[in-house]
Parts: sequence; C-alpha cells; structure tokens
Amino acid sequence: MHKDEVIGELSESELRALVPQLQSLTDKYKRSENIQKALYHISELSSSVDNFEKLYQEIHDVVSGFMTADNFFVAFINQKNENIDFAYFVDERDEEVVQSVPYEKIKNGVTAHILRTAEPLVMTKENSQSLLEKHKMEVLGSMPVDFIGIPLLRDEAVIGAMVVQSYNEDVRYDNEDLEILIFISQQIVRAIDRVKHRELTEALIEERTQQLVEINTTLEDEIQERKRMETLQKALFQISEQSGHVEGPIEDFYEKVHGILKTLLDAENCYVATLNDEKTHLSFPYFVGRGNDSTASRKLKNGLTEFVIRRAEACLVDSETAEKLKGKNELDERIIEGLITEKNSWLGAPLIIDNEVIGVISVQTYGYSEDYTSLDLDVLKFVSQHIANAIQRRDSANALLKYNQQLSEKVEERTAELNTSNKSLKKQIEQRKDVELKLIHDAHHDGLTDLPNRVMFNSRLELAIASKHRYHENNFALLFIDLDRFKNINDTLGHHAGDQFLVEVANRITHCKRGHDLLARLGGDEFVILVDSYNDMDDVKAIAQRIVMSIGEPFVIDEKEVFSGASIGITEISHDYKTADEVLRDADAAMYQAKNEGRNRYVIFNIRMREQILEEIEDERMFRSAFKSDQFHYSVQAIRNLDDNKTLYYECAVNWPEHPKCRKSEHFWALADKCGLTLSISDKLMDEAFNLLRSWRNIPDKKHLKIGVSLSIEHLLLNTSFEELLQKIENSRVNTELLVVEISEVALTRFNKHLPSIMQRLQNLGITLVLDNFASQSASLNHLFRYDFDYLKLNQNLVNTFAMSDKYHRLMKSIILIANDMGIGVIGDGIGDEMIMQDLVEIGCHFGQGAFIAPQSNINESKSFSVVSEPN
Repeated sequence: MHKDEVIGELSESELRALVPQLQSLTDKYKRSENIQKALYHISELSSSVDNFEKLYQEIHDVVSGFMTADNFFVAFINQKNENIDFAYFVDERDEEVVQSVPYEKIKNGVTAHILRTAEPLVMTKENSQSLLEKHKMEVLGSMPVDFIGIPLLRDEAVIGAMVVQSYNEDVRYDNEDLEILIFISQQIVRAIDRVKHRELTEALIEERTQQLVEINTTLEDEIQERKRMETLQKALFQISEQSGHVEGPIEDFYEKVHGILKTLLDAENCYVATLNDEKTHLSFPYFVGRGNDSTASRKLKNGLTEFVIRRAEACLVDSETAEKLKGKNELDERIIEGLITEKNSWLGAPLIIDNEVIGVISVQTYGYSEDYTSLDLDVLKFVSQHIANAIQRRDSANALLKYNQQLSEKVEERTAELNTSNKSLKKQIEQRKDVELKLIHDAHHDGLTDLPNRVMFNSRLELAIASKHRYHENNFALLFIDLDRFKNINDTLGHHAGDQFLVEVANRITHCKRGHDLLARLGGDEFVILVDSYNDMDDVKAIAQRIVMSIGEPFVIDEKEVFSGASIGITEISHDYKTADEVLRDADAAMYQAKNEGRNRYVIFNIRMREQILEEIEDERMFRSAFKSDQFHYSVQAIRNLDDNKTLYYECAVNWPEHPKCRKSEHFWALADKCGLTLSISDKLMDEAFNLLRSWRNIPDKKHLKIGVSLSIEHLLLNTSFEELLQKIENSRVNTELLVVEISEVALTRFNKHLPSIMQRLQNLGITLVLDNFASQSASLNHLFRYDFDYLKLNQNLVNTFAMSDKYHRLMKSIILIANDMGIGVIGDGIGDEMIMQDLVEIGCHFGQGAFIAPQSNINESKSFSVVSEPN
C-alpha cells in the first residue's frame, strides 16, 4: 500500500504524526491517575495512621512517587512561643537540624520567607542569587541546585511549609512538579488536621473517663448533701413566706423567723439590732439570750455587732478568730478574752437596704457547744436578706400611706391655688398686653436714650417724602448730627461714661428742637432731626445753631469736665428725593463737609458736595486699580552732605504722576490710607529697596550706599505687621546697616507705649532711623528726647519759606542747634535753589535733599547709574 494511502479518513502519515500527541495525552492521563491515587492514599492515611511521624513518612513516600524527593521536610509555625517546628526533616547534607528553632533566628531564611509571604517559592541555581537579593533572604543550610517551597494553608492562613530540594545537577524540577505539590498541599493539611483531631479525641475520651470515675466517687456524697439541702430549702421557703406577709407587730415576725432558724442551726440565742437614723445608737427590737445580757439601747462601740456593721458582710467569730483579732483594735479586748475563755461561737449577718447597713441579726453558742460552720453562715446570710426585705416592705407600706395622706393634702392645696390663679388670670392678661406694648415701643426706640431708633425714623422720613410729593407746599428738612471727640471720651473715661454723655446729649438736643420735630438716634454718636412745617430755612438754621451752642458747653461726667461739639449737616427735602436713604446720604455728606471746615458748625447740603463724594469714590477706585495693575512709579533721590557733596543715602519713594492729585507725596499717602493700601504699598516699596541694594552688592562704587524707605505707623503699632516686617528684612538677606527707615512726625503723634522698644529693636539691627517731615504740624521737640533718631528731616514747606520771616528763621535755627547738640543730623528737604541751600548751611544744617541737590530717577535706571560727587 502506498505511504499516503488513506486509512479510514486519515492517511498513514497523519496517523504517524498523531502518535506523539497520543503518547503525551496518555502520559498526562497516567500522571492524573497517579495524582488521584496519591490524594486518595493521603485521605486514607488520615484514617489509618495513628501518629504524625508515620503520616509524614507516608506523605514523603507519596511525593517521592512523583518526583525525586530525597531531601524533604515539613515545618509548622508554633504560635505560642513563635518558634518554627520541623515536624519531619530528611536531608542528605543537613541531617543535624534541631526539631524546633526560634523564628527570630531564621527570620531571614527561605523557609521563613514562605511562611511570611504565603506564596510558593521556586529557586534554581540560575535564579537563586537574584531571588536572594530581591527578597533579602539567606540560605541557612547547604545551597541547593533546585528548591520548591509550598505554604500549607488553613482557611487562607499560613500554618506551615512543605519543601523539596535537590543538591544533584542531574535532578531538576519543573512547573509540573510545582503544580503537583500545590495541588496535594491542601489534602496534606486536611490529613494532618484529621490525625491531630483523632489524637485530641482519644486524649479527651481518656480524660472524660477519669472524670466519670471521680464523679461516681462523689455521687453518693452529693445525694446525702441533697437530702440535707431539701430540708434546708423547706425551712428557707418558710422564712421567705413569712417575709412576704409582714402584718402586725414586727416582733412577731422576728419570733416566727427565729423558730424556723432553730430547725436549721443552733440558734437558741438570737437577737436583731437596728441602727438609728443618725447612725449613733443601736436598739434591739428582738432579743433571746442569757439573762445577764443587756437589751437596752446603747451607743455604738467596739462590739461584735459593730464589727459586722463596719465590714458590711456576714462574719463568723469563734475562739480561733478571736485569737487572730488580738491587738488589731477591731474588737473590744474583753469581748475577745470572753470568746477565747468561754469557747463561744458567734454568727452575725448585716441587714442591708439599698446598699446601706441598717442593722444586724446574730446567733450565738455558749460554752463548749459545737462551733458554727461556713454553711451556717450562709443560712444566716439568707435569713438576713429576707429580714431586710421585710423591713423594707414595711417601711415602703408606711411611706405609701404617708404619701397618700400628703397627696390628699396637696390636692386640696392645689385646688385652692387654682382658684387663686383663676382670679389673677385676668390681671395677667392685662399685664401681657402692657408687655406687648412695651416690646413694640422697644422695637422702635433706642435702648439707651429712649429716642426713636433708625427703623422708626426711616418710616417717618418715608412718610415725609411721600407728603412732599403730594403737597409741594409742605416743608421738611433733615439735620444729621455727629458728635466731635466722642471716641476720645469713650476711650478715656470708659463706655459707661460714654453712655452717660450720650444721654445728656439727647436731653440737650431735645431742648433745642421744636416740640413737634422728630429727634432720633441712628447709633453710636449720630443723631438726626426731622424738622416739620417751618416757614423759612432760617428756622432750621436757628435750630442747628442752638444745638451747636448747647453741645459746645462743657459736660460733667463722673465728676470730670469734658468738652465736645456738634458737626451738623442739613438737607432740605424736595420732591426730587425718592427714598429715605437718599436724604440721609446727602445730609451725611453735608455733615462731613462741616467736619472738614473745622467742626462745631452746621453746613447746608448743595449738589457740589455729592459730586465731591462721587469724585472721592472714583479717586479711590482709580487708585486701587493703579496699584493692582502696577502703575505706580518707584524712584530714588540722593540726600547729600552740603559741605562736601557726598551722598548720605538714597531715599526710595513712590508716586502716581498720571493722577494730578497724587503728584505730591502727602496727597499720595493720604489717598493710600483712605483705600487701606498703606501697608501693601510700603511692603512693595521696601521690596524695591531690597532689590536695589542686592543689585549694588557686587559693584565696588555702590556697595557702600544706603537706601531709605518710609514706614507707616501701622508697620510698627500692629504686632503682626511689625513681626512680618522683621521677617521680611531677615529674608531679604541685605546688610541692615545699609537700610534707612523714615517715620513721619505726624505718625508719631499717635504715640503708643510700646513704640520706643519697637524703635530700639530696629536700631539693634543696625538700621538708621530718620524723623521725617518734621515741623509739618507741631514740631514737637519731645520726639527727639523720647526716641533715638539718627537724623531729623525738616518739612520742605518750612525749608522753602523760613528765610522770609525772622520768626521762622529763629525757629529753624533753634531746632537745628538743639538737634546738633543732641548728635542728631539735620536734613533740609525740598531744596529748590542755591540761595536756600546757603541759608541752611549758615544756620548749621549739614544735609539736604531736593531737585537742586539731586533729581529723582526711576528705580530701574538707578540700578545702573553712576555715583556722582557734584550737584546738578
């Protein structure tokens, strides 16, 4: 037959190609069958093997059936002592391995790694070095050629590890060996658990058998004890029954309980003692004993009854116990001697109600009778509980009876009270109406002056505006009154004095207005008057003038004379007004105009005032916008020695030349203060100065130059701002000896007690201090004595005009003379020509600043300008 002839549906060549595949499948099926047999064998081992050594040997044989396993061991974690127990160990090289090794000793080993990670580990001679380095492991024994370690898991928790390894180059392991070990590892764990369980079961059976023997031994004793207990239970039940029905005298109950107690123990002698409410005396409502025993009430002492009360627990005291209590001051020595001599035995149990001892029940034997036992003590404890319960029930019944009587009396009392309440109900309703009226009044009046408040005044003002729209002939005007120097009064004398001042002001204004005009307090020191039905504006002016004169008179507050004044803005209500806020706005604008004109006067509103306010608002808006968009110009100007023309320092300044009102420095900073940007601009100016100093640092002819900046008073008076300033200086890393700080004399008028120490901290850093703009207002020489200034800069208006008047000339000369004597250099600011410079030199002024001395230059250009030694 030809080689390619078809046999069935396949050719001979195709069949021959299938032979290796069929052989491979056959080998896999045989291997699977062998695995199934091995698993079945392991399962049988758990039932047939009676010890672990044999079990591990059989498991070793099973594993050897699949692979060469000459080196095989099983290790378990011992959770009690944190050891690694090697339950089975066979190794051709490392035979002398201990059965148990502390985990700490082999924690870096390969076996410990498998137990820690719960992952199989396959290590060959090819990958061993990289694995050891990757997992930071050590081979504690001989280095194998191939190594397979499988974790043994119970409920996903690692309990041990199974390892096979080869030291022979001819014996190598593959993935099939790993899969077989993983597959049979769980069967091995189950087999181990079954053998262990069977061992535990056999041990438990043996232990239970021994227990049964012991139980059978004591069973007869328990039967006898149960018979005795039945008798005891019967008696105790009778006592319980008696305690549940305490009727009649309590002494009868005690007697019945005593009779039952005598059937249980030797109780011929028995008494019940109770404490009084003050816990100072004992009484004996029931007593049966020897004739010479006293039953009279007595004070607490160091007796047996008190011994139980102190301990709050049942006590058995016999001659043996008495011997132990000798010298401990817990019992009277005579009682102890009596117990020892007469061989008496005494039982006592406390009567406890609500965790408090209220008495004691006691029994006693005399002479050489049989002593009491702990069982007798338990009986007495039971009896004491029921006696305490009986006493508590009796007291509760008496208390309930008394409560019912009190309740009846209370009902009668409450009935009488309701009658009284009904009579006063009408009166209360009337009082509530009065309260409601008062609440309405309080909601519309000021709590301090009792004048109408803003809510009520606005309502009346809206009505006046509506009336003006309807009846053009009706005349209304609004006076807006603001008190001068009120803040000083409040801060100096306190808020209480400020309140008295406001009340007095309200009284004075009330006497100045007409009877039908409405006076109100808007808040703080602001008052308003709605003037109604006047013939001429002169009538309104007359009211305003009376108020100005009245408020100008001195006030006596807390025996101190204080002075104030009134700035009044007046607006006449026309039909152009639509809302109350518009009228108040214009009156407020007129009031501020009165303040600007010198205070203590009145001003009538005109349209120019409103335009001025709008103009100021626009100026502030433009100023903020210019600051935000960095439109300000930063420049420097030299301050020079007038004798040799050397530069003392450069002043760093900021201005806004694009705005006509801000070309002068004082106008610029006034607008900055209104906008609340003084601190921010000063910080920016200081940053520019620091940058300039750093740019000069490596230039030989500039590195010695100083830079001066003006600081606002807020930088010094506000603690957080001052600390931030010091931090900024430190962070700038500039030489502080090259830094000059100028402080305006106007700012120093706001004196603060901490300011001298703050100025001293600046000087300690090596910073030069300059008193700027001196004589712009007060020319107070006190500043020269209070603060340690290095230089004094004269106001430029004074510098340019002092030569025109002998008086100013003498003043300038005196100031310069005093400053020079104190070692303070004097700088003339704003020098515009040579004549002014010569006049200053003649009266002793050695330093100058101004356009004639040195012009201002842009700060960016100043980084590269040449240092000049001649004036322009």
